[in-house]
Amino acid sequence: MIGKLFSFLAITAVLLTGCTMIPKYTRPEAPVPAAWPSGPAYKETPSTQGAAADLNWRGFFADERLQAIIATALKNNRDLRVAALNVERARALYRIQRAELFPVVETGFTATKQHVRISGSNGLVTLEEYGANLGISSWEIDFFGRIRSLSTRALEEYFATEQARRSAQILLVSEVANAYLTLAADRENLKLAQSTLESQQAGFNLIRRRFEVGIVPELDLRQAQTRVDAARVDVARFTERAAQDENALNLLAGSMVPADMLPEQLSVVKPLPDVSPGTSSEVLLRRPDILQAENLLKAANANIGAARAAFFPRISLTSAIGSASGDLSGLFKSGTFVWNYAPQIVMPIFDARVWSGLKATKVEREIAVAQYEKAIQGAFKEVADALARRGTMGDQMEAQQSLVDATAKTYRLSTLRYEKGIDIYLNVLDAQRSLYAAQVGLIATRLAKLANQVRLYAVLGGGGDSSTPHKGE
Repeated sequence: MIGKLFSFLAITAVLLTGCTMIPKYTRPEAPVPAAWPSGPAYKETPSTQGAAADLNWRGFFADERLQAIIATALKNNRDLRVAALNVERARALYRIQRAELFPVVETGFTATKQHVRISGSNGLVTLEEYGANLGISSWEIDFFGRIRSLSTRALEEYFATEQARRSAQILLVSEVANAYLTLAADRENLKLAQSTLESQQAGFNLIRRRFEVGIVPELDLRQAQTRVDAARVDVARFTERAAQDENALNLLAGSMVPADMLPEQLSVVKPLPDVSPGTSSEVLLRRPDILQAENLLKAANANIGAARAAFFPRISLTSAIGSASGDLSGLFKSGTFVWNYAPQIVMPIFDARVWSGLKATKVEREIAVAQYEKAIQGAFKEVADALARRGTMGDQMEAQQSLVDATAKTYRLSTLRYEKGIDIYLNVLDAQRSLYAAQVGLIATRLAKLANQVRLYAVLGGGGDSSTPHKGE
């Protein structure tokens, strides 16, 4: 009889626990235009690659040194390690919640011995009782889907944590790339400053010899000295910045980056490909941070189902079968079989907390909707900004290169005019200062272009692996 009862309850639970009171989920409309912005800043740039989210970071970053550093960072970076551990924790919490759907089968052994007085007898007697049982302890049969709704919420929260890990990976890859490029730019600036210092020092030595023989006035000597001192300041400044860039790269990598893996200068770093944003902003829905916001929205939606189920009775079952005997040696002999079966139904009649709980879950869902929409709007802005910068970087690069060429020619002409005695040395210094500033600006523009390519790749969802947990987790 007890076996048939267990079978009946198990079949009933399986049939009924498939139902929940979770509202039907509908993805909110994206509160952004379907197409990317257009205008003078958004020039069409031919793409050499496909969608960023489909392009592995090794395919985007062709520089072998940078690839090795990114691989090291993905292995050793502590922030990414914490994100991965958060995923493991969320997976464990989901499995705990899912286990609530199934009965907990426990076995136990009891032994009692009492020295008591029994009514109607003289003196005290000793009573012994031994028992062994196998049973179910307070199993809530999920007729109305409360536990299943909570399990669905935990599953979506687990998915959200996995998407947060992917976002952390994308951020780490882009930060490592930017740190690498910044170090390369500052090392190139340092070489430029050192070269400028050498030329300035040579010019100063020549002016000093001319001053000593009375060919040039002291004003020329002092003006030349100011440029030497300014170059020395820049050498010290870029030396400091290169060291700080290296420290930042080591922190991101999670370990010391070998010296032979560091970039020499920006001009030798392999170029980055242009990625396509696609024709529709719907591509944003593949970004892990937006997927994370949607998972949290689904979790809030599932929580409403649990709050609705709280209005209905909770049915729980406690039962056990076993053996009991007053003598330990006869515990498992015939005639000692015992069983118990204790179903319990709790029906809420009036509980204001239930109504307030349902209202709170509905408000939480609206909050999640707003956060999801905000995530999409923020992503749209990031991509639009990167596209606007990409559309204007070509003109900036062309103009900056033209400025370098023009100032270099001006410097040569000013030097020739001064050597022929038809111009003052101040014009030579001004031309030299302008050339140096233009060269530094060209390095900065190159860095800005590469950094924007990295940013566009990241804000389009590139740099994170495509692995996602499955429903069977």
